[in-house]
Amino acid sequence: MDKFIVEGNGPLSGEVAASGAKNAALPILCASLLSDEPLHLTNLPKLWDIATTRKLLTQMGVDVQQPDPHECVVNAKSITTCVAPYELVRTMRASILVLGPLLAKRGEAQVSLPGGCAIGARPVDLHLMGLKAMGAEINLEGGFIHAKASRLKGAQIYFDTVTVTGTENLMMAAVLAEGETILENAAREPEVVDLARCLRAMGAKIEGDGNTTIRIQGVKNLHAATHAILPDRIETGTFLVAGAVSRGRVRVTHTEPGLLDAVLVKLQQAGAIIRTGVDFIEVDMQGRRPKAVNLHTMPHPGFPTDMQAQFMALNCLAEGVGVIKETIFENRFMHAQELLRLGADIRIEVNTAVVTGKESLTAAPIMATALRASASLVIAALAAQGETIIDRIYHMDRGYEDIEGKFAALGAKIMRVSKLM
Repeated sequence: MDKFIVEGNGPLSGEVAASGAKNAALPILCASLLSDEPLHLTNLPKLWDIATTRKLLTQMGVDVQQPDPHECVVNAKSITTCVAPYELVRTMRASILVLGPLLAKRGEAQVSLPGGCAIGARPVDLHLMGLKAMGAEINLEGGFIHAKASRLKGAQIYFDTVTVTGTENLMMAAVLAEGETILENAAREPEVVDLARCLRAMGAKIEGDGNTTIRIQGVKNLHAATHAILPDRIETGTFLVAGAVSRGRVRVTHTEPGLLDAVLVKLQQAGAIIRTGVDFIEVDMQGRRPKAVNLHTMPHPGFPTDMQAQFMALNCLAEGVGVIKETIFENRFMHAQELLRLGADIRIEVNTAVVTGKESLTAAPIMATALRASASLVIAALAAQGETIIDRIYHMDRGYEDIEGKFAALGAKIMRVSKLM
């Protein structure tokens, strides 16, 4: 099991390129199941979760070719089974996204229930409610979702709560359904919009993505297409926050400034000078200590929950007191306990964290608990005095491509080491 050894050594400075977005790539890979013709994807991030999805598709008999580490061609014409087994689904909850495409294209699906999640409950009941409304017969048996439908029918579906994967699953199911499907209170995240763009390139008829109401006119078949995955806004934001915490200057290229409006506002409130171009964002602290910020996580276009941990790290080293309210997941402050080991001043009250900034933190052995929590620990360790050892960094490999290499390019002292199990 690998770990990081991180040494605080002053301001970060330089330029890194953002990879493709994991949270866009996963549903788009699953969308390949909707056609018997190849889907050619570029700007694909090199991550564990992507490799797991490729393995899942391959196990179903799907032909997955990878001419380049950041590119793949997926053809589901050769699919041999519509089963997504527990041993793969349990490692990555996004595997539930094969349910809608399999049911819409093949008329059946057997998908293992994802099980628990470290950062809180993410139930699939809204997915199943929508598929039932479209005429699917669904049974839960032996830990599996068994779904059947001769052909799904268009329906009007209202989500009681905003769900990104629920919106994506039902949008993919609806593109081959008979008639019109209307999704109300739909998720508006850029990754949902990117999936819609890919589906339109494949011949789907979708309108309203990026808004709360999405309309889909079902078609009989989808065709071959090529699609470039959008840049990862969370990776982009992570490096920008790291630059701010270290009082440095960091530019992230191959990204889209419009994806991070809420994050950039908070960075400006922290005292950062923000410069943007068509495909870059730069944060410059000019050697100054950041100021504490208050934030309240919300569905897009609000402040993203996936950036909450990174801003907690910022507040730990900022001037003043920052209040963070987490409204998306009920157990997403696990990183706070590890930050306390570095000497942070954090008080947790249910779903609210009150963080009093300190001039500096002190190195200590710490442990990554979840993907975004892992990034916050690296950010804090880079600003701490001494050498910090971060264990269980496999969480990071799920969502950050070569994070140590990119931080090293900014001048960070970070090293990956392997240890015996």
